[in-house]
Amino acid sequence: MKIVVDAMGGDYGVDPIIEGTLQALQKREFHALIVGDQNLITPLIPQSLSSQIQVIHANDFIRMEDQASSAIKRQDSSIFRGMEILRQDQADALVSAGHSGATMSLATLRLGRISGVSRPAICTTMPTSQGNHTLVLDVGANTDCKPEYLRDFALMGYEYAKSVMQISNPKVGLLSNGEEETKGNELTKETFTLLEKYPFFVGNVEGKNIFDGSVNVVVCDGFIGNLVLKASEGVAQAVGKILKQEIQKSFLSKIGAALMRGAFHKLKNKIDHSEYGGAPLLGVNKPVIISHGSSNARAIECAIYQALHAIESDVCQKIQYIFKEA
Repeated sequence: MKIVVDAMGGDYGVDPIIEGTLQALQKREFHALIVGDQNLITPLIPQSLSSQIQVIHANDFIRMEDQASSAIKRQDSSIFRGMEILRQDQADALVSAGHSGATMSLATLRLGRISGVSRPAICTTMPTSQGNHTLVLDVGANTDCKPEYLRDFALMGYEYAKSVMQISNPKVGLLSNGEEETKGNELTKETFTLLEKYPFFVGNVEGKNIFDGSVNVVVCDGFIGNLVLKASEGVAQAVGKILKQEIQKSFLSKIGAALMRGAFHKLKNKIDHSEYGGAPLLGVNKPVIISHGSSNARAIECAIYQALHAIESDVCQKIQYIFKEA
């Protein structure tokens, strides 16, 4: 399996991206095609892994402050060159922590949408109190949606949960401000009527249901989904800081924390967004993983694992099939 890794555009430069790629190469068998400034990348690659890595030089990269629309014209940028490698079937998937808008627009324009998909969607997984995960989409690709878009998100989320997350009969819910069919805005009410005919649809769900494990997939528009994602990350960080502050207040608390170190470590891993790597872009013809700009090495490593899972599960082809049948 060949994975394109866009080494440019992340908040912390190429170092964590290369480090994460090297960590993944030590644990999984694949070939990495790293695209970016070879003068920055090559010195970071150890001789022991050089046979599994190909560095492809790119003079340009899309900066976070640049307009996503400029990406199509900047053909020597790392993300454009990486996307072309994927489009020409010289690789099987792509991972980027660079400009997410540029990655999404180039994936749509150069790889193309799966036939029948109205809009691609970014999905992410959220930890639950049951020890499993809930898939949420869209979390940022489409801020203004039509009911047909959300129906497509439901179909793609269902297939991703089934194929990649290996849930035999995924349950799909529509995010609303109440469980009753009459709740919601015009978008959710119209979407509800479109989803009623699908056996996997369980009706409206509330925000709390994302984290209680009662459903496997939660569908919403990208504006709401992105707010949910950012709020969840903020709550996780705040809980961690509050916990540390409270532990430092007394000697007994410090002793208790020391005894519960293993439990705290497991909790940290479950709520740390780095452990989830990146957000798959569903609805395009090849696997594309969009990572956070502030990704550390562990996040990049996990994003590559996501790309490998997407290849192994053949999820793009399965989404193509489900839309032919829809």
